[in-house]
Amino acid sequence: PVATFATATSASTPSVVLLAGLQGAGKTTAAAKLASFLKEREVDYDAVAALSEEERRGLITSRMPVRERKVLLVAADVYRPAAITQLEVLGKSVGVEVFSLGSEVDPVDIARGAVEKAVEEGFDTVIVDTAGRQVIDADLMDELKRIKNAVQPSETLLVVDAMTGQEAASLTASFDSAVGLTGAILTKLDGDSRGGAAVSVRGVSGKPIKFVGVGEKISDLEPFYPDRMASRILGMGDVISLVEKAATEVSDEDAMKMQQKMADASFDFDDFVKQARLVSKMGSFAGVAKMLPGMSGMMDNAKIKDLEKRIKRQEAMICSMTKKERANPELLIKDKTARSRLTRITKGSGTSFDDGMVFISEFQRMRTMMSRMSKQMGGGGAPGGDMEAAMAGGGGMEPPLGNRALRRQAKKKKKGGKGGGRGFGA
Repeated sequence: PVATFATATSASTPSVVLLAGLQGAGKTTAAAKLASFLKEREVDYDAVAALSEEERRGLITSRMPVRERKVLLVAADVYRPAAITQLEVLGKSVGVEVFSLGSEVDPVDIARGAVEKAVEEGFDTVIVDTAGRQVIDADLMDELKRIKNAVQPSETLLVVDAMTGQEAASLTASFDSAVGLTGAILTKLDGDSRGGAAVSVRGVSGKPIKFVGVGEKISDLEPFYPDRMASRILGMGDVISLVEKAATEVSDEDAMKMQQKMADASFDFDDFVKQARLVSKMGSFAGVAKMLPGMSGMMDNAKIKDLEKRIKRQEAMICSMTKKERANPELLIKDKTARSRLTRITKGSGTSFDDGMVFISEFQRMRTMMSRMSKQMGGGGAPGGDMEAAMAGGGGMEPPLGNRALRRQAKKKKKGGKGGGRGFGA
């Protein structure tokens, strides 16, 4: 398994997690993300070990038994304006209680009072959000030492911004020598950084990186897997994490239904919207793209933004369709009323007729490719060389609506080089 995380030894001694780091590293947000993770998604490896070998076979992380801790967040950053309010808002959003005594109380007394409350009310985990500084200074380190001596934390985690780069090495060394770290949380890994700071943190402190932040959503905190990080740094993607993210959003039954629809080319516009919304739930398009092998260097921010805009336009067009049209794409591909239908849909969605033609063309090509790829993976498909034919609407299938050049090219192949083609929607 990944690096282990301390648990409560008894009802009277909860596990205390002390978060430290510089300002702007994302400590407060990381505290809320960690609370949500421990409350809902932390794998209970003891329960996993108790499963039979057959039950463990093929079990992915997102489907394993979870521990479900009772967490208390502690607002001990009394210096930054609105830090306490921020933590209270985040705590409410994840259903975790936040302990605070205001901004006029010593952070050491706040941390001590939180632990006493945890013991009295049965909390098994306490997460202390401490104050940060723009630079490492004596006051910061002294306060951290006093809080640590007061609450005796089970975990002292350094929150490091992944964009820090190799500067993370000296930062880690300073905190480790002052308060003694047990691990680190690497934040903002969804940016342009590939995570080289992870190597620096581990190399200098010898302590494990326990979690990585991969997005702005509360759920965007993942356990750190060294092999997966190495794959991301080398630009080889992270397919395993992508599969686990998808598994948390869709059931096995729904996945089988979708696979069957892809295989028999019955994938419709409702399915398209479901898949687009599934990807958005898994995080940003940039984050998902980075998990695909070879894609991290191919799509810059401009291309990703353009893709997101296109998908929003396509969703708007689908929302302007009738239920019958969404369930039966052939009405917009082959039916004689296709042109009038598409004209109505584009006007209703505030898009151009050309946008509609391009979307229908792309949708048909995508549906053709998914069907052929699904059959090939199942052993019943055509040779790989037919992929180009699928892209051009050939291979015995009707060319996609709206792509006139490809339609003419397919016609010429059938008629020995002569031109000609049917009208729109014929």
